Amino acid sequence: MNLPLLFLLLGILFIWLLILTILLWKATSHYNKLTSGATDKGLRPILDSLLRDASQNKKDIDFLKKYYDTIQREGSFHIQKVGLLRFNPFKDTGGDQSFILSLLDQNDTGVIISGLYSRSGTRWYAKKVEQGKAVDHGLSEDEKKAIRQSK
Repeated sequence: MNLPLLFLLLGILFIWLLILTILLWKATSHYNKLTSGATDKGLRPILDSLLRDASQNKKDIDFLKKYYDTIQREGSFHIQKVGLLRFNPFKDTGGDQSFILSLLDQNDTGVIISGLYSRSGTRWYAKKVEQGKAVDHGLSEDEKKAIRQSK
């Protein structure tokens, strides 16, 4: 056989062995990084543990999504909009001592509480509101203003 051809083949073989050695060293170091800190020195138990954890995380996320949807749905019925208007309905009293308080949810449903102060006493009134409109009794202009203010 030709000597230069033999040296060429040995050189190619040496380079091939060097490449394989480097790849094997990288794979081994990566495997050691994956298994560091594990009691079982095996990739299979670690991967099984990761799959179990991922499955449990998916269940937890699904539970949290349902819980969030429930909170979001129920939260729309809580008081979210508050309007307070002070005014003076009578000429013989000083200052804006009377008030209207509107307490509404996301759908503008709730209650309007009015406190009218006069020299002879204070009167309280409450009106039910659904979707921004009074249910049983009409709303005064000041009460409508308090609803607009709460929005």
